[in-house]
Amino acid sequence: MTTLKGPKKQAVDTEALVPEKKGLHRDLKSRHMMMISIGGTIGTGLFLGAGQVVSEAGPIGAVLAFLFGGMVMYLALLCLGELAVAMPVSGSFQSYAMKFISPGVGFTVGWLYWINWAVCIAANFTASAIIMSLWFPDVSIWIWCVLFAVLVTALNLISVKVYGETEFWFAGIKVAAIIAFILAGAGLMFGAVGNEGAIGFSNFNTGTGLFPNGGWALFLTMITVVYSFQGSELVGVAAGECEDPGKNVPKVIKGVVFRIIVFYVLAIIVLGATIPYKEAGVLESPFAYVFGRIGIPIAKDIMSFVVLTSALSASNSALYVCSRLLWSMSKDGHAPKWLGHLNSGGVPTNGIFLTLLLSALSLLTSEYAADTVYIWLMSSVGLTGCLIWIVISWCQINFRKHFLEIGGNLNDLVFRTPLYPALPILAIILNICIIASLAFIDGQEIVLYTGLPIIIAIYLYYILIHSKREEKPAEISK
Repeated sequence: MTTLKGPKKQAVDTEALVPEKKGLHRDLKSRHMMMISIGGTIGTGLFLGAGQVVSEAGPIGAVLAFLFGGMVMYLALLCLGELAVAMPVSGSFQSYAMKFISPGVGFTVGWLYWINWAVCIAANFTASAIIMSLWFPDVSIWIWCVLFAVLVTALNLISVKVYGETEFWFAGIKVAAIIAFILAGAGLMFGAVGNEGAIGFSNFNTGTGLFPNGGWALFLTMITVVYSFQGSELVGVAAGECEDPGKNVPKVIKGVVFRIIVFYVLAIIVLGATIPYKEAGVLESPFAYVFGRIGIPIAKDIMSFVVLTSALSASNSALYVCSRLLWSMSKDGHAPKWLGHLNSGGVPTNGIFLTLLLSALSLLTSEYAADTVYIWLMSSVGLTGCLIWIVISWCQINFRKHFLEIGGNLNDLVFRTPLYPALPILAIILNICIIASLAFIDGQEIVLYTGLPIIIAIYLYYILIHSKREEKPAEISK
């Protein structure tokens, strides 16, 4: 525990503001934290969806869009850094929201984020199974889903150290694939590989200006871009099990932002330079297409394997986050007490199994009721990332204000969000604008129409039902 002392001011113990919940093991090293955050961020959105952004915004527009999306991510992580270093708890933004906004917001954020990631687990299991069916067409997809569920569950049940190590290597495969793609694409651009000669940046000249579909189209791609950056906030949840968070969390946040932005932007530059923008959106896998052009005969199989590990990595991280959130909320009285059970390795086993149950139900509804429950759940996923970044920024504003009110000295904060309060306010405004863009995208309006009612319903449940249950034990004790 770190006690912060300021000159001529009362000593302020920031960790006492949001106390650490005992039981979890601090076995994650900085390299684990780095790869957990990178692995949670870099996913199928880059490998399969980046071509769509290039197609809609043009190559230059796509580069600008990903630079802007990276900036929005960085603003949120700068806010999270101050909170996670001062109060490194596994509940992260859910616990911070309870303390610095309201218990109702903390309750809503926790359950919404859990639903978001649990549904994503189901989607990633399905994606992994579809890839396997390309190689083993005689094996049913549901069998692969079960096998992957068993694998990911086993990795999470043993210990957080085993989870961190497996995620390190899962994410490492993705990073290696991106680096290889950037090098291969650069070789194609400058004529070092392939038989096409140097193509340079000729595809950046679309013949219709910087933004072939207009500046408005660039704005409408931002929701897709920001989706692809979501998951970076996992570093906050993992801080609760990190060795020496005061030293490692700031280092991880700075390192992960630089790496993610560089990987994304360089990959988009290569995509835009090697594929005409009109073709980029119709390719099943732009990455495999580029590898194929330089003469790699099994390019599609290589990228299928990378996407497979990417999907399994996302499932691995999602199960980890869900179990820790449920464990943290059980300690706060916002989830059943039995979700607070830990095994001998310090792993919240019941949270893992409950998350798998919701994931299984999502898989069933995707098979038998795709036009009802599953679509509603998936529609709400899109909003969650931006809302979490808004909550993180809001918490940082209120934490800093509260810290100063109780006599804290800013010089004693190991990690400080710069440009307070302008930076967190800007982060909130930008994320609200990105959410609002959904109303103008054909086919995406359902995200607002179904997502917002779900959020309101969770909050009203807390106000009308759950909070009343919390009051009764207090009345009895009197």
